[in-house]
Amino acid sequence: MTDPDDDGLDLARQIARSYQGKGVPGQLPRKRKVRPARPARETREDASPLSELLDRVVQNQGWSDKLADQRIFTDWQQLVGPEVAQHAVIEGFEDAVVHVRASSTAWATQLKMLAPRIVAKLNAALGDGSVLRIDVRGPQAPSWKSGPRSIRGARGPRDTYG
Repeated sequence: MTDPDDDGLDLARQIARSYQGKGVPGQLPRKRKVRPARPARETREDASPLSELLDRVVQNQGWSDKLADQRIFTDWQQLVGPEVAQHAVIEGFEDAVVHVRASSTAWATQLKMLAPRIVAKLNAALGDGSVLRIDVRGPQAPSWKSGPRSIRGARGPRDTYG
């Protein structure tokens, strides 16, 4: 007979204890597959650094000149100095001409006067003949052709300033 105070919880605990560490009842334990040993590292070629591989790819593809030219963008602040770099941003580099946008018209004028010195510094750092000249542009004026108060087909600011 069963005890009236027994609510079945003791029976559940006994069943759970009987299965501890044995897995699912009625199922045999799994056997692990034995993997074959890998070949020793000495039989394979030693690894080489990734930089050496990339150097070979750059040389084989003929990209070394193009990558050297891109140093203008990465080394601009070191080449011209922090003050000039703060007021002059490179917009492009093509056909040995550096296109620079100045933060103000005063800085554009200064950069035009400093252009021969900057070209000499760039050629010394990047290789002789890398840069032929610097094209300096002033700040970009605001455009009146688009925006919330623009009118299609209108003449622009001439209409509003009478």
